[in-house]
Amino acid sequence: MRSDKLFQIVSHVILVILSLLAILPMILMLTSSFTDNDVLIANGYSYFPEKWSLYAYEYIFKTGNSVIRAYGISIVLTAVGTACALCITTLLAYAISKKELPGRGVITFLVVFSMLFNGGLVPTYMVYSSILNLKNTFWALLIPGLLMNGFNVMLMKSYFCSSIPDEILDAAYMDGAGEVRTFLSVVVPLSKPIMATIALFAGMGYWNDWMNGYIYITKRTELYSVQNLLNRMMQNIQFLSQSSSNVQNANVGLNAIPLASVRMAMATVGILPIIVIYPFVQKYFVKGITLGGVKG
Repeated sequence: MRSDKLFQIVSHVILVILSLLAILPMILMLTSSFTDNDVLIANGYSYFPEKWSLYAYEYIFKTGNSVIRAYGISIVLTAVGTACALCITTLLAYAISKKELPGRGVITFLVVFSMLFNGGLVPTYMVYSSILNLKNTFWALLIPGLLMNGFNVMLMKSYFCSSIPDEILDAAYMDGAGEVRTFLSVVVPLSKPIMATIALFAGMGYWNDWMNGYIYITKRTELYSVQNLLNRMMQNIQFLSQSSSNVQNANVGLNAIPLASVRMAMATVGILPIIVIYPFVQKYFVKGITLGGVKG
């Protein structure tokens, strides 16, 4: 008993330390974004800044770049992309989980193969821009590389094989349910934990993605997601700071740019929705990852 209690105390202390290591950098990022830029440059990052300021956020929202519009694009993109990715992943994973499916081994091999190799950046760009004509469209943010992930398919396939008993499916078939009815009425309700996990993976992938917008959105800047917009703003700030010696009156303009605090404000703006949403899906995420074989 004493050894068990000691083990619990030590494990709790370790978990508290690990939690602090994850939380404290976020708190430092948040406080730094509200710190006056001059104080931040002079004193460095601090959890208790000498002077607070909202100027970094004012600069982000008032520099002519529509952050609100970019947020709207990101929200729509994440919602639509997550729904499509979850639907495709669930259907494919359920299909290859059926042992009697013709060509099951070939399809599974192709899914696993996509986890190890891809066509490369240049061929992919040529296909999406020249053949499918997705460049400078909303579809360029939605389709390339994010609609389906081989790891998510195999994760969900393993869940179907290990956590949904064949006896339940056989009972549904004996009651007269077809494959579609069995999938919608039996499999989907039993798969909420893994579906929430895959939805979280897909949603985070879409929200944090900036590469597709950086590559395929070259003219229609109104289609920038929040990640693309913040990345472009950061590039502009870095360009101004590096070229200040060659630009007339550049020092006056640079003094109005919170170079240090604006980086932290941009990071906060980018990850804030994920931090807000994650606690509501955490229980499904943990259950979907840890749930193993069926007991009883």
